[in-house]
Amino acid sequence: MVTTTVTLFTPPPPTKATLSSFPPPKTHYTSSSSCSSTSRRFRVRAYSNTSKFGNFLNLKPAHQPEPLDFDLPWCHPSDRSRFDVIIIGSGPAGTRLAEQVSRYGIKVCCVDPDPLSMWPNNYGVWVDEFESIDLEDCLDKTWPMACVYINERKTKYLDRRYGRVSRKKLKQKLIEGCVSNGVKFHKGKVWQIQHQEFESTALCDDGTELRGSLIIDASGFASTFVEYDKARNHGFQIAHGILAEVDDHPFDLDKMVLMDWRDSHMGNEPYLRANNSKFPTFLYAMPFSSNLIFLEETSLVSRPVLSYMEVKKRMVARLRHLGIRVNKILEDEKCLIPMGGPLPRIPQNVMAIGGTSGIVHPSTGYMVARTMAIAPCVATAIAECLGSTRMIRGKQLYAKIWNSMWPIESKLNRQFYSFGMETLLKLDLNGSRRFFDAFFDLKPYYWQGFLSSRLNLKELAWLSISLFGHASNRSRFDIVTKCPAPLAKMMGNIALEYIG
Repeated sequence: MVTTTVTLFTPPPPTKATLSSFPPPKTHYTSSSSCSSTSRRFRVRAYSNTSKFGNFLNLKPAHQPEPLDFDLPWCHPSDRSRFDVIIIGSGPAGTRLAEQVSRYGIKVCCVDPDPLSMWPNNYGVWVDEFESIDLEDCLDKTWPMACVYINERKTKYLDRRYGRVSRKKLKQKLIEGCVSNGVKFHKGKVWQIQHQEFESTALCDDGTELRGSLIIDASGFASTFVEYDKARNHGFQIAHGILAEVDDHPFDLDKMVLMDWRDSHMGNEPYLRANNSKFPTFLYAMPFSSNLIFLEETSLVSRPVLSYMEVKKRMVARLRHLGIRVNKILEDEKCLIPMGGPLPRIPQNVMAIGGTSGIVHPSTGYMVARTMAIAPCVATAIAECLGSTRMIRGKQLYAKIWNSMWPIESKLNRQFYSFGMETLLKLDLNGSRRFFDAFFDLKPYYWQGFLSSRLNLKELAWLSISLFGHASNRSRFDIVTKCPAPLAKMMGNIALEYIG
């Protein structure tokens, strides 16, 4: 549900397009992005109307993230070293797994074009998620509760602490662990992987060849190294976010805004309002002070993906209506998160973690906390294979590692979360409001467990029954009329998982 994006890291294509296995998503285009007279009127009106509050889309970020100042142990081509594990990518997923695997004395090499560069996106998590894995010291700001604006008349208050991840603290903690445990780093891009029966070789763009028993792809959604045997029919979350200095804002400093579904800002924007009614966006906000706030206009999920320019125009209209004048943008970000779709083929020679592994929550887009939590489980499975005297390698190794991430129950649960995504895809603005009004009326155990991927299949079934009971008559009508196809698809997929 925003800010759970992993930096895209793709190998340089020798003969084909980088995203050949992940084609650019189709986009919802609206009349406001066409060359009609309405569009021309919007551009003139938007400029004049935003002059009072500043046309923040023209502002450039005042700061660029600085890389960590750290002396890394590099793997040099002359070493001709062989590793137990080679990890492609040093985003949150890759660095966390390298830190965890290396604790067992396993030889790890992490390959990235710039291992010390700062991760570009903001990450938000529920505080209890990071507390459970001893990472609460990596939060730079917490709020005692969150709120959801259902509409202009109704607000839900969620008694659950929320935090923003300090990217610098988290990365420094993980890098320090890697260095302490003997992880080597190679500065480069992997453009090809070659497999033999018990060994794989990563070929880098600088000519370096790195050999290992297991290669793990943590390079992001656009990777071409992980194979699928089904069409990748993802939904897409897209968002535009800014960390901004403002004159003032209307939000309480002790509450983060998880979702603001209000659309009163569309009153003078009929061309935007009509499309927002069909393909809604909401505001996500983290207020740090009365003059510093992170704001993100978000399309929860759509297929095809909503136009990025449409998202930004809606954000302009919203901030203008709220009276938020942006004086300076400290950071900005574009988030594009594929959600749902099939899992990679399991097992296969290349292991995956992070965005390319299917770990993104199909109904919310959250990923960082779950990635941090699952990495130790995967690391344990790797250690049981490569750290033992038996040295389990080849097909047995691949099967054991993939199943550590995706045991049968996790696969079944993911089918339910994907069912949730398919249902959300069919809801318009009013349908989304009614859905979340009922969802956050559930017992905290259920809505918190759903958002944090903690419920088992039986509990998810009870959640569905309870949700239907809490829903309004209109929302029940939405469920009955719009859910049969996604429900049938989910049941079919669950049956196939059991048979498989």
